[in-house]
Amino acid sequence: MFSNLKQDIPAGLVVFLVALPLCLGVALASGAPLMSGVISGVIGGIVVGFLSHSRTSVSGPAAGLVTLVLAATAALGDYRTFLLAVFLAGLIQIALGFLRAGFIANYVPSNVIQGLLASIGIILILKQIPHSVGFDIDPEEDFIFFQKDGENTFSELLNIRKYFSWGAVVIALSSLALMVFYDKLKWKILRYVPSPVLVILLGVVWNQIFRTSFPKLYLTEKHLVSIPNVKNWESIFSYPDFSKISNQDVWYFAFTIAAFATLETLLNLDAVERIDPHKRLASPNRELVAQGVGNSLSGLIGGLPITSVIVRSSVNIYAGASTKLSAIFHGILLALSVVFLSSSLNLIPLSSLAVILIVTGFKLTNVSVYRSIYKKGFYQFLPFISTILAIIFTDLLTGVLIGLGISFIFILKNNYKNPFSVETENLNIGETIRIELPNQVSFLNKASIKDTLWSLPKNAKLIVDASNCNFIDHDILEVLEEFKSVVAVEKNIQLNLVGVKENYELSDQVQFVNILDKEAQQKLTPDEILQFLKRGNERFVKGKWSEKYFKHQVNATAFGQNPIAVVLSCIDSRTSPEIIFDAGLGDIISIRIAGNIVNQEILGSLELSCAKIGTKLIVVLGHSNCGAVSSAIYALKDGNIASITNKIQKAIDDSDANPQIQKGGNEHMFNHVVKANVLNSIDEILSSSIYLKEQVDAGEFKIVPAFYDTSSGEVQFFETIKVK
Repeated sequence: MFSNLKQDIPAGLVVFLVALPLCLGVALASGAPLMSGVISGVIGGIVVGFLSHSRTSVSGPAAGLVTLVLAATAALGDYRTFLLAVFLAGLIQIALGFLRAGFIANYVPSNVIQGLLASIGIILILKQIPHSVGFDIDPEEDFIFFQKDGENTFSELLNIRKYFSWGAVVIALSSLALMVFYDKLKWKILRYVPSPVLVILLGVVWNQIFRTSFPKLYLTEKHLVSIPNVKNWESIFSYPDFSKISNQDVWYFAFTIAAFATLETLLNLDAVERIDPHKRLASPNRELVAQGVGNSLSGLIGGLPITSVIVRSSVNIYAGASTKLSAIFHGILLALSVVFLSSSLNLIPLSSLAVILIVTGFKLTNVSVYRSIYKKGFYQFLPFISTILAIIFTDLLTGVLIGLGISFIFILKNNYKNPFSVETENLNIGETIRIELPNQVSFLNKASIKDTLWSLPKNAKLIVDASNCNFIDHDILEVLEEFKSVVAVEKNIQLNLVGVKENYELSDQVQFVNILDKEAQQKLTPDEILQFLKRGNERFVKGKWSEKYFKHQVNATAFGQNPIAVVLSCIDSRTSPEIIFDAGLGDIISIRIAGNIVNQEILGSLELSCAKIGTKLIVVLGHSNCGAVSSAIYALKDGNIASITNKIQKAIDDSDANPQIQKGGNEHMFNHVVKANVLNSIDEILSSSIYLKEQVDAGEFKIVPAFYDTSSGEVQFFETIKVK
C-alpha cells in the first residue's frame, strides 16, 4: 500500500480540500452542529477507510440523508437522542454485514448505476456554477432539487446575476483553463502535483493579488472556505442520550437510517467500481461492517450518519488514487485542519473548489456514456435516463428507487414476453408443440406460462420440457397441475410432461411419446416418410435437433416397434442414420455393411423389414471419403476384404469408361464411384428380390439412393430409381 504514496498523498490532499467545505455544508443543511460534519468526515476517512475493502471509495456525511436527519432530529426532540439512533443504526449495519446482506448490490442494474453517476455529474455542474461566479449563499453540498430557502436547482441559476462577483469569475475561468490544459504543460515539476492542488494555489494567489492591486475583485470571507475556530474541545463533541434507548421512535429512525445508509453505500460502492480504471472489486459485506463501525463511533461522539460518498470518491479516483491510503490521509488532514490549518484553509476561494467539482461532473456525465447506452436499445436507455431525471429533480435515493422501479417493470415485461421457448415440431407423429422451460422458473413467469398453456388449441399434442430446470417455483407447479388435471382433459390435449422431479410433488405424466403406433405407420406413404427424413437431416445440418426423450421411448417401444424406414448404409462411424436423420428410438431400421453392398443376408433383412415390420421406404446411403470404395479403387483384396471390393468394382469400371467423369478430377471421380455403387446396390436389390420389385412397381414401397457429405452433414437424395 505504501509503495503508492506518490499517487495517494496528492489524491488524499485533493479529496481533503474538496471534502472539508462539503462536510461543513452537509452539517449546515442538516441543521446539526457545524463540527458534526467534520467529525463524521474524519471517521469516514480514517476508521471506515481503514476497515473498508475498497481501494478508492471515500466515506463521510451524506448529502442524501440530509432530509432524514432533519426529520429525525425534529421527531426525536433533540440532537443527543438523534445521536443514539445513529449509534444503533451502526450496530444494525454491522449485523447486516455479518448476515451477508451486501448481495443486494448485485441486483441493481448497470443502467441505473450509470444513471446515478451521470446524474451526480449533472448536479455537480448545476450546483457548482453559482459558487464558481461568487453566489455562495447555499451550502456546498446542498444537492437536493428543492432547497430549504424555497429555491430549486434551476431557479438558483437565474439568481446568479443578483450575486455576481468578477473576482470569483476570474479565478474560476483561469482555474478551468489550468485543469483543461494541464496535461499539455511540459514542466517536469508539474508531473508530481495534481491539477486540483494547483487550482487551489492559483485561487489563493489570485485573491491575494486582488487584495493588494484590485480591491473591487477581492473575495471576502463569505466567498472563502470557513472553518470555525475551536476554542473549547468539549464544545466539539456531543454524546448520545442512552436513557432514551427504550423509545420506539429511536429504534424506528435507527432502522430507517441503517436502511438508507446501507442502500446509498452499496449503490455508491458499485458506482465507484464502475469508474475505477482498474475495475477493482470490494466486498460489500465488509463495507457494511466498516460503515457500521463508523456510524456507531460517529453517533458516540456527535457526528452525522456516514455513507460512501460518490462525489468524494470520484474526485479521489480522478486525482489518481491507487489505494485506500488516500482516503485515510484525507481523514487525517480533516482532523488536523480544525486545529492547525484553519487560518490557511480559510484563504481558499469557494470558486476554486467549484471548478474542481465541475470538471469532475463533466467526467461523470460524459457524452459517450449516453451514446453507448442509447445504442443498447430502448429498454436499457429509458431506465438510465429516468434515473438521471429523477435524481436531478428529487434526491439520490428517491431517484435510484424510481430508476429501479422502471427497470423492474421492464424485467416483468421481458419475463412475461420471453421466459421460455415455444416451438412447433412436425415429427413423424404429426405436429407437436414443445415448450422448453428455462433454468430458473419463478413466479415472474407465471402469467406468460399460464397464457400460453390456456391458449393451446383442442386436440393438440404438447411436450412441456423441464429437463434443464434447477428451480421451479411452486406457483408454476400449481399452474402445471391445474392445466394437466383440468384444461388438458377438457380440451383433449395430449400432454408429455418431462423433467419435473417427484420431489416437486408433480411426477412426469406421459400421455403420448413421439414414436409411431402401428395404425399411424401404415397410414404414411413412402413420399411422406421421405419428407420426414429430409426435414430431419435439415435439423441435423442446422444443429437444431428435436428432443428425443429416450427414457420414454424405451418404455414405449419395449413390446413392439413401428419404424418408418430402413436404411442400408456403410459401416462408417460418421454415418449413423438415426443421428444424421434426427430420428428417435424405433424410427429407423439400420442395416450397415461396408460399402453399402448387397448380399443374400442383406436382401433377407430388407424383405423382413418391409414385409413383417411394416417399413415402406428403403434408403441406400453412400458417403464421401468412403473407406470401402477407396479400398476397391486401390484393388485391396487381402483376406475377406475382396468380398466387399469385388462388389464395388463394377461402379469403378463404369466411371473409368465415362470421359466426362474423368475430366472432373479425382474427388469428382471418387464421389461418382460412391453414387454409382449406391445405384448398383439398388439394381441388385430389385433384380434379386421378386417381392421388393413387385411392391416397388405397385407403388407400395419406394427405394431411393442417397449420398452423405461427411464435411457438411448434408444428405443428398440424388436420384429416384424407377423400375419399368
